[in-house]
Amino acid sequence: MTNPLKLFMLASENDALPGGKVGGIGDVVREMPPALAEQGCELTVLTPAYGVFHKLSGANLLMTLNVNFQGRQEAVRFYEVDGRTTQANVRHWVLEHPLFSEGGVGQIYCDDPPNSPFASDASKFALFCGAVAEMLVQRKDERPDVLHLHDWHAAFLLILRQFHPDFQSLQDIPCVYTIHNLALQGVRPFTGHDSSLAAWYPGLRVEAPVLADPRWPDCLNPMAVGIRLADRVHVVSPTYAEEIMLPSAVNDRGYYGGEGLEADLLQARADDRLVGILNGCDYSVRAKARPKWDVLVSGLQSQLLVWSAAHPSLKSAHFVATERLREWSAKTPETILTSVGRLTEQKAQLLYQPDCNGVPALYGILEHLGEKGVYIFLGSGDPELEQFLLKASARFTNFIFLNGYSDDVSSSLYSIGDLFLMPSSFEPCGISQMLAMRAGQPCLVHHVGGLRDTVEQGVDGFAFTGDSLVQQADALVETCADALKIKRGPAKPWKAIGKAAKAARFTWQDSIGQYLDKLYRPLRQ
Repeated sequence: MTNPLKLFMLASENDALPGGKVGGIGDVVREMPPALAEQGCELTVLTPAYGVFHKLSGANLLMTLNVNFQGRQEAVRFYEVDGRTTQANVRHWVLEHPLFSEGGVGQIYCDDPPNSPFASDASKFALFCGAVAEMLVQRKDERPDVLHLHDWHAAFLLILRQFHPDFQSLQDIPCVYTIHNLALQGVRPFTGHDSSLAAWYPGLRVEAPVLADPRWPDCLNPMAVGIRLADRVHVVSPTYAEEIMLPSAVNDRGYYGGEGLEADLLQARADDRLVGILNGCDYSVRAKARPKWDVLVSGLQSQLLVWSAAHPSLKSAHFVATERLREWSAKTPETILTSVGRLTEQKAQLLYQPDCNGVPALYGILEHLGEKGVYIFLGSGDPELEQFLLKASARFTNFIFLNGYSDDVSSSLYSIGDLFLMPSSFEPCGISQMLAMRAGQPCLVHHVGGLRDTVEQGVDGFAFTGDSLVQQADALVETCADALKIKRGPAKPWKAIGKAAKAARFTWQDSIGQYLDKLYRPLRQ
């Protein structure tokens, strides 16, 4: 009988723990391990505790290790905690140290000033990876068959594995590196800063070109390190795996190419190390039943009160949203458009992008939607984008901007919406479109990355493209107008699209089979 495949996953997020998610990494790290366990694998998922996870009920202190970091011995505590759902052969470990909650207790990522990007997070994750490396060396019985590292936060382990004399034995453990978002790379200087390679690991002798950013040779690029030093490089959709081979100069076409790392990615492909596998969606979770409009409005008003109470003064966005909901409380919209997501340039650039007439695409969408429809957008993030959406909500009575995030609200929007808008400039995989489709809501998407791999134009949703930002803005508005015409026409065609969206399946079982065959088994010794 073959021994089970033993895997360790290092990630910044884990939504199997309450409050363990900021973006898509959290979803993947919540859902992938149970799916692998069903195939006979043994999983241990490791994240920082961020000052909170080690306090979860039932947390068990496993060990305390002294880790050489920044020229000092730092005590890092390892705990085993229970996930929100129990699964045989899946363990959740969290590492606690004061540095991991430097940005605030429970804060996964820090907002550093523009003149020192990623500084706090890079130091935090450099210590995290150093502690995991120390544990793997000291406790040989815990060694996995494969290490799976998620995004730049976990790439420091590859530096230690390659160059640190205390961790050379870790080269016997093959490493898989997953790129969730190539645009975030964690670039930091080699020297001259408290948050630099020389400060974290003093005396470490490295080959700088192996670790350097191709644009700034005096800086370390953890994302590039992952691509260069991992035994397998995994990208979270087949189409995105192709798009990132393109030069970054295609930015004006709306997808960002290799973000300066095209040469490294092309080399990984030439080495037969690069694999594109679509993320999955959990279909064992039933979508929330479609709420009645008055129930939704009441729930949104209650959520706005909760958000408002968290601040000493009333935010303008909450005031305007409350007023819009009051206006809509007495009437049921004919059509409901929805969006759920972080407000970043990637996710929302096309909404404020002027079309050929110089009008932001969002305004054109709201004009076609008309007074009998409403567009509800749930999200927070970039202050400038928040301000743009706030002003749009104040200007248009058919636009409600909910400036925050709530699992319950997002689930309700997935279930009640007629059309889900996801006009991302680029999208490595995307989970929101899968969740909307799971609930039976067709999606309107920019046909890039994972959105191209999940939404089929005219069959289970709507898609647009364009060779410039202006063309994309025009196409977004026109495609939305076309979709609304179908929605307002005979019922049968629209119902068929919704039915096809609900029937679409992007299962973890399909993805896990590819993980085993293309990532893990070829590396197992």
